[in-house]
Amino acid sequence: MSGIEVRNLVKTYRIAEREKGLSGSVKGLFKRHIREIRALDGISFSIGRGELVGYIGPNGAGKSTTVKVLSGILVPDGGRCTVNGRIPWESRKEHVARIGTVFGQKSQLWWDLPVEESFDLLKEIYRLSDKQYKETLGELTELFELKELYPVPVRQMSLGQRMRCDMAAALIHSPDTVFLDEPTIGLDAVAKLTLRELISRINREKGVTVILTTHDMDDVEALCRRVMLIGHGRILRDGTVEDLRRAYKDGSEVELEEVVRRLYREEALR
Repeated sequence: MSGIEVRNLVKTYRIAEREKGLSGSVKGLFKRHIREIRALDGISFSIGRGELVGYIGPNGAGKSTTVKVLSGILVPDGGRCTVNGRIPWESRKEHVARIGTVFGQKSQLWWDLPVEESFDLLKEIYRLSDKQYKETLGELTELFELKELYPVPVRQMSLGQRMRCDMAAALIHSPDTVFLDEPTIGLDAVAKLTLRELISRINREKGVTVILTTHDMDDVEALCRRVMLIGHGRILRDGTVEDLRRAYKDGSEVELEEVVRRLYREEALR
């Protein structure tokens, strides 16, 4: 059964540019040069419920834009998409109640509050019953080993500790789909291994659909059965890690990172 359906999705940004220096600033007051960037150029894909999919590509390829459209933050210029039957930007309240998001560079926790109080606030935001909240938080606390972190303000946590708490916050309302946008960025080796195991467990044991965007190919190889490569706003490849490697039949053992680099370079030359 398909959980996420994307068809011919288009999103364009308009960027104002000016010449450098004082003269450029003055000219910019009267006439601006507007450049359009097509972040998504008619992409289409389907993701089944319970899949864990790696969504990879270089900076500016369209990964985060896709995640923001699917989570309802952005409205596309064209095309359509549904997440478990919901159109994200049209059924926003219903949609955000059923998804979880983790952005590696932004926390959804309150910076100066102990993490337990952040969880209590999320309980009220998602209107969880006392019973549901207690059961879910107890399960997440055990899964992510959070008990000792309850009284600690978020600003005093290490990055690895904060990411564990952010993951728990994204799951506290039992979402059916989770979008992880570079969740392991900046983590040390031990914290990365811990977070990978947690991502694998929520997908395997809870059947949560996961889209993982990352620049770390080790994350992809460790977690993802399916990989989508995006570049210049278009889906360049969609298959397994081995499918990507089989794109090169010269008999050499090529690292996944090098495969992705070559595929992207070939596309840029077309």
